[in-house]
Amino acid sequence: MRTTRTVLQNFRNHVDTEVEWAPHMNVITGHNGAGKTNLIDAIHYLCMSRSFVASSDRYVVNQDAPYFTIKGHFEGNIRSSFDVTCSYSRGEGKKIFVNESPLDRLSDLIGMIPVVVLAPEDKKLTSEGPKERRSFIDSLISQISPAYLKDLLDFRKVRRQRNTLLQEYRGPREVIIEYLEPWNAQLIEYGSRIVAKRTEVLHQFQEYLAKQYELISGMQHKPHLEYQTFCEPSEDIQEIKARYVRALEKAQDNELEREITTVGPHRDEIVFYLDDFELRKFGSQGQHRLFALSLKLAQLFYFSEQLDDLPIFLLDDVFGDLDAQRTEVLLQALIEHAGQTFITSASPVPFDQFMNFDGEKNREYTVDKGMVTAL
Repeated sequence: MRTTRTVLQNFRNHVDTEVEWAPHMNVITGHNGAGKTNLIDAIHYLCMSRSFVASSDRYVVNQDAPYFTIKGHFEGNIRSSFDVTCSYSRGEGKKIFVNESPLDRLSDLIGMIPVVVLAPEDKKLTSEGPKERRSFIDSLISQISPAYLKDLLDFRKVRRQRNTLLQEYRGPREVIIEYLEPWNAQLIEYGSRIVAKRTEVLHQFQEYLAKQYELISGMQHKPHLEYQTFCEPSEDIQEIKARYVRALEKAQDNELEREITTVGPHRDEIVFYLDDFELRKFGSQGQHRLFALSLKLAQLFYFSEQLDDLPIFLLDDVFGDLDAQRTEVLLQALIEHAGQTFITSASPVPFDQFMNFDGEKNREYTVDKGMVTAL
């Protein structure tokens, strides 16, 4: 999959910008605050319906405008040629259009244009709480499995409704237990499929992670992922369902007292290890940085083998933290990868030593105050 053109209107500091992209390597340079990240964040919007930088759409609109619009043209193997438009208005919210036809749900866009993003914020993956790692694995699987994304959304909806019942009901205990039964059945159905799919994908993903960590770090440490859920991880859905029933029965008193759902994949953890030590507790800053980089490279190559279309790879200001040797290793890996890549950099990196900016296959751009110039 690749994008050939992006048009931005009132998107942060890009009031009216149109860029034609090269099919392989696109390097975007400029000072901090010039608008480099905004360009690739706009591409991310068109792939995932949201920003990888801002927590809310309202923070993305240019301060002098009531709306923003992003348009992109894409080409791939499944869909040979199509356009995606994302529009947001302060009063009306966000809408996504594919070839000018509105999508019924924003989630329908997920997986249509596979994308991987590597950004400074990825340090949260290895250093912060389990929510960050669940979000990572959910995003990864959702782009390759629409069924998983549906199960995830259905599970969240059921959990919210079940929590509402737990929090608002004030009648006899035996009655609320009866009321919970249909919600429990749905929770078990969706949650068991989520656990089975996470188990399957994380097992496959281990191999990609180990290969990329060895490549980028040059070290002999062995990365490892440990999936922790309410039962022994398994790909057998029926087995998970049986264990889920027992886990809910065991947690019943606690849930009634706390008025919240305490058992399910929403509480899962993915623990990162290097050899036998837990990265989050004992890893150095350098190990955290290299592990996060390896995770995203593993995702890139996992997608490349699992999907019919190669993913788009977005790298936002990552070379400033890498030494010359790892910069060379990373750039060489990206050059050899056949997919389309976007790199932003405020630091002086000798990109021209590794690739030929011919304007056809690879292209370089500079950005200054929201103005883009192709070199």
